[in-house]
Amino acid sequence: MPLSWNEIRDRATAFAHAWADDIYERGEAQTFWNEFFQVFGLSRRRVASFEAHVSKLTGADRARSGFIDCFWPGTLIAEHKSRGKDLDSAYLQALGYFAGLRERDLPQYVVVSDFAHIRIHDLDSDTAHEFPLAELPQQIKRFGFIAGYKRQILRAEDPVNVKAAERMGRLHDTLETSGYDGHALEMLLVRLLFCLFAEDTGIFQPAQAFRQWIEEWTAEDGSDLGSKLAHAFQILNTPDEKRSQSLNEQLAAFPYVNGRLFEETLPIAAFDSTMRDALLDACALDWSQISPAVFGAMFQSIMDSEARRNLGAHYTSEQNIEKLIKPLFLDELRAEFERIKHNGNRLFEFHQKLRTLTFLDPACGCGNFLIVTYRALRELELDVLRAASSGSGQLSLDVDNFIKIDVDQFFGIEIEEFPARIAEVALWLTDHQMNLKIGAEFGDYFSRIPLRAKPHIHHANALRMDWEDVIPKERLSYILGNPPFGGKQFQSSEQKADLSCVTGHIKGNGILDFVTGWFVKAAELIAPSERDSAEQGKARQGKASLIRCAFVSTNSIAQGEQVSVLWPDLLARELKIQFAHRTFRWTNEARGKAAVHCVIVGFGCADLRQKTIFEYDDIGGTPQARPAKNINSYLVDAPDVVIRNRRRPICDVPTIAFGSMPNDGGHLSLNSAEKDDLIAQEPESARWIRPFRGSREFINGIERWCLWLVDLPPGTLNQLPLVKHRVEAVKSHRLASNRRGTQDLARTPTLFAERRQPSAAYLLVPRVSSERRIYAPIGQIGSNVIASDAALTISDATLFGFGIMNSSMHNAWMRYTCGRLKSDFRYSAGLVYNNFPWPQDVSGAKRETVEQAAQVVLDARASFPDSTLADLYDPLTMPPALLKAHRKLDKAVDSAYGRRTFAGDAERVAFLFEEYARLSSLLDQPKPKRRRTRAG
Repeated sequence: MPLSWNEIRDRATAFAHAWADDIYERGEAQTFWNEFFQVFGLSRRRVASFEAHVSKLTGADRARSGFIDCFWPGTLIAEHKSRGKDLDSAYLQALGYFAGLRERDLPQYVVVSDFAHIRIHDLDSDTAHEFPLAELPQQIKRFGFIAGYKRQILRAEDPVNVKAAERMGRLHDTLETSGYDGHALEMLLVRLLFCLFAEDTGIFQPAQAFRQWIEEWTAEDGSDLGSKLAHAFQILNTPDEKRSQSLNEQLAAFPYVNGRLFEETLPIAAFDSTMRDALLDACALDWSQISPAVFGAMFQSIMDSEARRNLGAHYTSEQNIEKLIKPLFLDELRAEFERIKHNGNRLFEFHQKLRTLTFLDPACGCGNFLIVTYRALRELELDVLRAASSGSGQLSLDVDNFIKIDVDQFFGIEIEEFPARIAEVALWLTDHQMNLKIGAEFGDYFSRIPLRAKPHIHHANALRMDWEDVIPKERLSYILGNPPFGGKQFQSSEQKADLSCVTGHIKGNGILDFVTGWFVKAAELIAPSERDSAEQGKARQGKASLIRCAFVSTNSIAQGEQVSVLWPDLLARELKIQFAHRTFRWTNEARGKAAVHCVIVGFGCADLRQKTIFEYDDIGGTPQARPAKNINSYLVDAPDVVIRNRRRPICDVPTIAFGSMPNDGGHLSLNSAEKDDLIAQEPESARWIRPFRGSREFINGIERWCLWLVDLPPGTLNQLPLVKHRVEAVKSHRLASNRRGTQDLARTPTLFAERRQPSAAYLLVPRVSSERRIYAPIGQIGSNVIASDAALTISDATLFGFGIMNSSMHNAWMRYTCGRLKSDFRYSAGLVYNNFPWPQDVSGAKRETVEQAAQVVLDARASFPDSTLADLYDPLTMPPALLKAHRKLDKAVDSAYGRRTFAGDAERVAFLFEEYARLSSLLDQPKPKRRRTRAG
């Protein structure tokens, strides 16, 4: 174990006194450095050499030999001068040796001294500090790396995480190419990961001990590396008292690790020189700065050559993980700590409470949620220790007895073995990083080696197992994680079967995303059950009802048709949504970064007094936390209502329908050039050509046309051979279909397959619209324009209907209830329009105000004839006049609902859900039975 800082500081004081008067470099410099290393309890001969021969560059880039005063490969170069000599020249002299060193031998530190002064250069951070020798005791922590102490600055997006994974990837490839693969390869890499981390964080002594052992005790051609690694792993799995007394010094210095990490006997890998170099290159990195929460997922991706091309694309950023864990438990614990930190007894009880908390991630992958959670708890525990020692002057604690939180409070389920094993090791690595931080805080090295506690990571299918086989629910505090998403069209046959095993009792479960299986499993665990009431009584279930859960999910489970399938089952189990992040972009800053549109749903059986909705004005930005009385299935502060598909509107308003579907193989539609060419050759065809608009054409001003041949006389068709040729092509296309219904349509090839064209002016509603728009543009269209099935139509268009449909009221409802195509809004007739609560009993004056405001919107659009609706409704380019017109329309529509104003979309939607609940309850009331009377 490294010396404590107190002992190192005492030795530094003695060293500074002993060397206070030395002057000359020659003869004394080597003794100086030998004794300098002893300050840290380290024999210089174990790590560094004097007068190391190396080529160096001189003027005009001519190479000549040089000798480094003191060289620790990969760590340190020291150059020494006589008292009063220029330390800048000593530093430049040291840099001159770099050209002659292998890349993996390049040091992080350059130290120069003239006896009277010492200067240390940290090349990674590009910093330098110089001080008199007498100040060495005060500056000693700058040299903590010699003793195995390293100041850790963990940055989740640090490129070192990617570099480390890439180097492990090269090692993986060379081993796999040699025929060493499968489980053995995975376990070998996990063990090497632990060793690489251990030698840079003080677990192995001295620093770089693992690398040095490989370089000194294995052949350069790698022929014996596999067998010697197997021997080293055996040593790491053997307690000190059971080891052979004849072990060489370096092997004997490796500690007993335990934790069963090195227990299994693996086949011996056949290394060669290339593979040995790959391992040594990995050793050259400073693994103390690796973030286990990030690196684990990257490490897993090296096993897949396809995934490695986007290395770092699929890990979860720590910032996003904190969006879940802070409202789930951390904010509450932090607030409790602030309240009681000055009360010794309550602080002690709080510390004891932290030890009882348990966490389950039932889709843990490489453990990143568990890792970030564990580190957050250890940070909180460190604050507890600081508070406990403040005012007493006791800054040095027997930390081994005071630290209570450990990795055995963490449970996980992972379907793949390799990430499950990575999760275990990553939690141990995180534990050691926090132990180092606490040791640095209280002046004593603290390590849990040999490993005494073990995280409970189960290699199993979470949807096929009882989670109580992992942890009984009366012991469980929190369930959390980021289960696999998997929309219905992307699920494998195995995933469909797994999901059906969990959701088979739910009507319509075939449309559910894969992630919903974890919601249902969690609900089954924590919700009241008849079995528990009968067998264990209310006490056990009472504990389970306090379990709080939070999952990241695709936003589709809180919008569109999935809500009406999933949430009635969850609500029937008495679940309450306790906090939620509405749609945001789940991304990271890694190379090839992935972006998915997600929500976070926190839920449990307890009906918390304080609920919170996190709203995103920008889905890639920072959320605003808003208190809520109730959070419903749409993640809105509104009653618990579930909107189901309706065939007809809930209000007395015109019906909505899909546009007409050609099913023509493209032969009845034309672009502008095709239209002009056809008319040029057959002028009579112009009578049968109509504008053709779907969502894309309508919004982006794209000219598209179609042959609308309704009521076309047969004789006329024979006089239009080019049109007839297109009709014949439609017939051939339909006959070639595998569907009987399409084949039958070949009998009427002049007609669209489905014709729903309004006979009068209508409203065109785009089925898909960008989420960036404040208003999804809806337009008044003449009946001569044919609407395609990529749009919806509302017949009997009125200015009042246009005004309501283009208002913030309707747009807010649409945003909260529609489905999504990626992040774009996907308008649904059955869910959005037919369930929309229109204003009731609107007076003539208010109706007229809405109509006037609607006309102003139309006039504002018309004043920009050269701009498309995409231009007009882009938030960056929306004309002020049009925005002003919409604001005026919003006020008129709000007034039609009997409200003066709304604070924003959330308040509007809450109001609309209340209106929906009232209207739907009226519709659902049983109709009175008609009395039957007898004749006569």
